[in-house]
Amino acid sequence: MSNAGIYVRISDDTEGLRAGVRRQAEDCRELCELLGWRVVDLYEDNDRSAYRGKRRPQYERMLADIAGGRIDAVVAWHVDRLTRHPRELEEFIEMAEHAGVQLATFDREIDLSTKDGQFHARILGAVARKESDDKSRRIRRKHEELAREGKVGGGGHRPFGFETDRVTVNAVEASLIREAVERLLLGESIRSVLRLWEQEGVVTPTGGYWSPPAFKRMILSPRICGLREHRGEVVGEAVWPGIIDEVTHNRLLRKLEGRVNGRTSSRRKYLLTGGLSVCGLCGARLVARPRDGRRSMVCATGPGLAGCGGIRVVAEPFEEFIRSAVIKALDGPGLVQVLNSDGDDTSDEAKTLEEIGRLREQLEQAAADFYADDPLESISRAEFFAARRVLENKIEEAKSRLGTQTHNRVLASLPSGRSALETAWESADLSWRRALVSAVIDHVVVGPAVRGRNYFDADRLEIRWHA
Repeated sequence: MSNAGIYVRISDDTEGLRAGVRRQAEDCRELCELLGWRVVDLYEDNDRSAYRGKRRPQYERMLADIAGGRIDAVVAWHVDRLTRHPRELEEFIEMAEHAGVQLATFDREIDLSTKDGQFHARILGAVARKESDDKSRRIRRKHEELAREGKVGGGGHRPFGFETDRVTVNAVEASLIREAVERLLLGESIRSVLRLWEQEGVVTPTGGYWSPPAFKRMILSPRICGLREHRGEVVGEAVWPGIIDEVTHNRLLRKLEGRVNGRTSSRRKYLLTGGLSVCGLCGARLVARPRDGRRSMVCATGPGLAGCGGIRVVAEPFEEFIRSAVIKALDGPGLVQVLNSDGDDTSDEAKTLEEIGRLREQLEQAAADFYADDPLESISRAEFFAARRVLENKIEEAKSRLGTQTHNRVLASLPSGRSALETAWESADLSWRRALVSAVIDHVVVGPAVRGRNYFDADRLEIRWHA
């Protein structure tokens, strides 16, 4: 009689119910009875993926028992429960062949001591790997689509500052975040903020106390200012409202890490995104799409994108060309005088930021009224969407006014002379450079590459100046 070990595994069991592994174990025990094998042990890796390469402790224990002679047969519900990697399957076949181990699956018996059995196992393993690759590709594409549309990706615990739907702002936690941001901008340390939070009983969404790294990830997250992040890059605005505005977010990044939306924000690593460069074929905005380790910009196509996919340009030489063109145009008072004459809006940016903050608070209050439990305090769906439309329009108007104020401030602070302009450019951060470029240039049209020109071709570019 063979001494069998039953191996069961399921990749995702986020609720911890173990229903999948229990069903596998029951089926495998029935198979052992049918084959006349004695069950020695049950090896269970619950909520463990064999495709992603995570460590599987029970699988490793089973291999050790095979090597030690404790079991001479393995029963699994299917070959893909053992592994979805052909290389790992080859290692298992080699060990099984050396130890004389039999393998049986619920749907068929496979004798790994024979070449036909090994061949059959390899076919099943290859099919399982392809199924995993296809599933992974579908899931990845779905998440990319959700990210491009600014929607919630799902999974994991709710983010701090938001309700379980991940869209509605939690008014209490949002107030704590704004207060923490204000204190950090005034020079307080993360640890001093967390000491106060611990005294007040402020905990993470999972109920634990905050660690400095976890707090820093949360407070610097693009989500906090209403931006959608995907795979470490900001891909656009989100469907949820920001708890703080983007200007404050960037100030906090500079304060804590000396950068503007640093490595986690691809959108702000690029000088000419956000409509400053457009496709010469279809007119769509170019977006950031790194390739082969190089920063690149493309006319992106796909769900939620309006591009044609016909334009790609490497960012570094493109940005350097625009830098030189802008500095050359500003080398003298003429262009700056024309730009400044377009408007006399020199009001305080801080007042506009405060106005945006007040409007966002009103938007959050409208959302809180809509979701209120008390019918007497709640507002109807129609009232909520009407209020949201008005407030969002006011926020966009204030953002536009803030952009004009920022441009005017940047232009007013410009030194004269090419050398001084180049020095100012080198010492400035990306937000200042973008403000300067957008004050001088409306947009740059990027045409298609000419076949055979494997270098940066400035003839592809057409700069549309404001003046």
